Amino acid sequence: MKAARWHGVKDIRVEDISDPTPGPGDVKVKVAWTGICGSDLHEYLAGPIFVPVDEDHPLSHDKAPITMGHEYCGTVTELGEGVTDLSVGDRVAIEPIFACGACPACLEGKYNLCDSLGFVGLSGGHGGFAAHSVVPARMVHRMPDGLSMEQGALVEPAAVALHAVRLSKIKAGDKAAVFGAGPIGLLVVESLRVAGASEIHVVEPSEVRRQKALDLGATSVIDPTSTDAVAEIRSATGGVHVAFEVTGVPRVLPQCIDATRHEGQVLIVSIWEQEASFQPNTVVLKERQVQGTIAYRNVYPAVMALMTQGYFSADQLVTKRIALEDIVTEGFEALVSEKSHVKILVEAPD
Repeated sequence: MKAARWHGVKDIRVEDISDPTPGPGDVKVKVAWTGICGSDLHEYLAGPIFVPVDEDHPLSHDKAPITMGHEYCGTVTELGEGVTDLSVGDRVAIEPIFACGACPACLEGKYNLCDSLGFVGLSGGHGGFAAHSVVPARMVHRMPDGLSMEQGALVEPAAVALHAVRLSKIKAGDKAAVFGAGPIGLLVVESLRVAGASEIHVVEPSEVRRQKALDLGATSVIDPTSTDAVAEIRSATGGVHVAFEVTGVPRVLPQCIDATRHEGQVLIVSIWEQEASFQPNTVVLKERQVQGTIAYRNVYPAVMALMTQGYFSADQLVTKRIALEDIVTEGFEALVSEKSHVKILVEAPD
């Protein structure tokens, strides 16, 4: 079958590989749509970050070259031995977390904090940029009948955003800022609406993405290339309760801190390619908190329930649909050169 495989920085190849076969406890899925994630782009431009290169990942038992793609959905075509709670023909979204189940975090149920954390399509395994994928049955979530397959490909990134907002201190009526209106930032805006934020101020240089943030419910949008974003947020709010960092740009982190009120919180959602610094006194003197968040846990059912209510709409977020064979030129390179894109979906080959 055809698959898009990571070989190195700026070296993703669409090539023929063996069609995977499910083992005991596994499920085989005919992939429908797979989103290109910011993490995929990081691996393309500056990897390896999650991709194992020199040694096999301890849970996937795989290393580069690996089949990419972790934001995906499809239809169950085959059940491995012992899988009884799914059926051939089920439409499913994949929760692509590798977790050991035995480390202290896993034993507390916080499997996204696993000591050996990995992701299908980043840390090995049978990723979604292919015709078929095989994953453990525990990674598979049956989709509600009312959701389209395109919505299924958005469950994973929406889960990142919803988990970040649920992890934050935001309360109904609080004010928030979101720095970065890429796909995850926009999904954070929607998640903040779900949580009852009274004001959501979005900082984003792309005019198209700023407009999309307004469409999705942002109170205001700020172009940081033409104005002092922190001053504007503080003027409007006196400082927000929570600021979400969703850019991965080092100079933005101290801006997020400065945009919060006393006892404010910064949620760092980005995956970083390089170090970032801030003056600790900006945290100390106002008793602010800086917290990280990775992926999600136990949130897929909630995401899909919200989707049935109209949140996280593919119609609003998907800006391009491409074939797997065009994934480099029309996908990765387009995301590098055209900052107007929100979410690009890749259609799996037959």
